[in-house]
Amino acid sequence: MRTTTTLAAAALATGAAAQNYLGFNTGSTLADRSAKFKADFLAEFNTAQNLVGAPGTFNAVRLYTNIQAYSTDDPIEAFEAAIETNTSILLGVWASGTDNIDNEISALQKAVTKYGKDFTDLVIGVSVGSEDLYRNSVTGVANGAGIGTQPDVLLGFINDFKKAVVGTALASIPVGHVDTWDVWPNATNKAVLDAVDWVGVDEYPYYESGKNNTIENAPALFDRAYDTTVSVVGGKPVWVTETGWPTTGPNWDLGVPSVANAKYYWDNVGCRKLFGKTPTFWYNLRDSNPDNTMKFAITNQLSTKPYFDLTCPTTFDYNPSSTASSSASSTGTTTPSSSSSTATTLVSTASTASPSGSGSRTSSAVTASSTALFVSLL
Repeated sequence: MRTTTTLAAAALATGAAAQNYLGFNTGSTLADRSAKFKADFLAEFNTAQNLVGAPGTFNAVRLYTNIQAYSTDDPIEAFEAAIETNTSILLGVWASGTDNIDNEISALQKAVTKYGKDFTDLVIGVSVGSEDLYRNSVTGVANGAGIGTQPDVLLGFINDFKKAVVGTALASIPVGHVDTWDVWPNATNKAVLDAVDWVGVDEYPYYESGKNNTIENAPALFDRAYDTTVSVVGGKPVWVTETGWPTTGPNWDLGVPSVANAKYYWDNVGCRKLFGKTPTFWYNLRDSNPDNTMKFAITNQLSTKPYFDLTCPTTFDYNPSSTASSSASSTGTTTPSSSSSTATTLVSTASTASPSGSGSRTSSAVTASSTALFVSLL
């Protein structure tokens, strides 16, 4: 029975990859740390599906937790918003700073009972954990990334989740884990790799200090990280669960935030490498991590007109066979008309590390080199 379920999940993971979802990440809280409610998620999902010039419909979302912010185990209200907007859901189970995932499972079970097929038909997979192994690594600790999780503990959580959904409508959903790319070649984490149906990779060339992380070289850094991940996961589907380039914020070594550079990255990484080719969850539609001074949102206050043209070019400035050239300066100074975005910043390193979102590599704005940073995957 376990073998049958495993094969079914693997088939679903492959099928999901074939659909090549387009989406964004979203956390459970706003920039002021207040809880997001259904109306907040509805605003995000409606904007995502109506972005001017988008190279496809962004009708999927990646969550970090099943739990409504500041509750014990109430289902996150993103579920209702997804049902109303027909948004596909990549579930998230927060797996750091805890010795069990009981409340995550309870919240999910409540959602299945309450919403039934309307909910379960939208679920495309689950990530048990987000950058937990990176935060637990030497680099993560040096970067002040926050609380992580040991591989054996994470493996236990993955198995706990699989057992909890046996016999339910979610029994066959593909179970994965999201982390930085350099986590996956590490033999210490092989048990986790063996246990998942798919691999999520978070990659931010912007944070690749000491590796010529100019915007012109960003596509090459991304390709190296992504292709390395693909080469070590034994044929399992690789989903890009976080990537993007900030529009504002401090320079990170040679990485310079600007609207022009965010556009260059969208074109030469997103359009060239990802969109329509692999499930992709961009970072991000709006920002929500108040501790992160880098802002990755592509819109101002959820406007459907982004800061830059999302239309994919027919040719690209970056040529993998040669040294990258660019039409966007690594010292670009264009800034958004406003950076009043509320929402998600990947906090793969963060204060106490919480399911509010990701987007930063350290608990403070700019400290320490992020070598683990994606050469990572997710």
